[in-house]
Amino acid sequence: MTNSTHQDSTPRSDNAAGRRRIAQRVEDIPPSGIRKFFDLIAGQEGIISLGVGEPDFVTPWHIREAAIDSLERGHTHYTSNYGTPELRKELAAYLERLYGAKYDPQSELLITVGVSEALDLALRATLDPGDEVITGDPCYVAYFPVVHMAGGSLITAPTTMEDEFRLRASEVEKLITPQTRALLINNPSNPTGAVLDRATTEELSEMAARHDLLVIADEIYDRLVYSPDEPFTSFASLTGRSDQTIVLGGFSKSYAMTGWRVGYAAGPSDIISAMMKVHQYTMMSAPTAAQAAAVAALREGERDVQEMREAYDQRRRLLVGGLRRIGLPCVEPRGAFYAFPSIMPTGMSSEEFAERLLTEEGVAVVPGSAFGPSGEGFVRCCYAASVEDIEEALTRMGRFVERHSQSR
Repeated sequence: MTNSTHQDSTPRSDNAAGRRRIAQRVEDIPPSGIRKFFDLIAGQEGIISLGVGEPDFVTPWHIREAAIDSLERGHTHYTSNYGTPELRKELAAYLERLYGAKYDPQSELLITVGVSEALDLALRATLDPGDEVITGDPCYVAYFPVVHMAGGSLITAPTTMEDEFRLRASEVEKLITPQTRALLINNPSNPTGAVLDRATTEELSEMAARHDLLVIADEIYDRLVYSPDEPFTSFASLTGRSDQTIVLGGFSKSYAMTGWRVGYAAGPSDIISAMMKVHQYTMMSAPTAAQAAAVAALREGERDVQEMREAYDQRRRLLVGGLRRIGLPCVEPRGAFYAFPSIMPTGMSSEEFAERLLTEEGVAVVPGSAFGPSGEGFVRCCYAASVEDIEEALTRMGRFVERHSQSR
């Protein structure tokens, strides 16, 4: 078990009089391990990036058209802090249709500026200073900073390649203390692509209930699951658990709407009201035209989701098969659009592998260590790239691994 206490080597920022200029809680936050590699490839030609976690599809036309129509009709003002009634009504119907979950669109749904804001609001609305939040390791790079800025501490439960990086209730329970306030669960997982089966999802939820813990379920990749014999189980679908669960979702990944910045939170009315209180003083409301686009996505976007998921599945199989073929062991990712291969055969650290692969072969991946201690020895490869780019990246990576494999 590990306590995620990231340390930043950045020197303390004082002015000439010795007074601190930068808040300590901000200085404590390390630079993003992902952003570092974005900076390295900026302006370089011939780079193939498997690093950016963003769909390479353009938002479908009928969704864009809905936003254009909204603008032409002069809908350019603030909406309700909760989001437009139309979008909340469509979202409630969508969640019931998909997961059998019933939410009151008036009081149990909040439209946010992306899932990133929804996560920040959920933590700031529920954590007091010193509260602990447990999550799996490796985990999304933003989890430590947002928990820290909300006054809490992030405690991480390691997951392993041998267990397909699935978070286990038995490991989480070992970490629970009187200060534990919530479980933060990313399902499907960024960076590993792991998906919790229904039994594990229920075990985690039941354990949270026994210890009177909140479950904050980050389900932004919920529609990108590739096992037809094992459908995705949303925490929203677990009956009798709605009073302790905050489900976070959005439109960025499934509908290729990253730049639109629309997300949502679904949960108990008292928590949603508290989140809205923070939201109304910081963001006011999500972009009006983007909310109109989100309505169109929910009403008419199912075919788009299916088509994009099928394309990702093809790329997933291509990338995973190719990684294994060139000598990098890789668990099959069952969701999201990331593969998380082991780079142990090269004997390099994750950061050295990523830096040298970029320098020598022009392929950008993200070191697994950016996602926590359990990510060391792995790299994250995003397959939201064209088939041609994935094939070329595998060719280059194959050359790289052949040169540096310790088994030669």
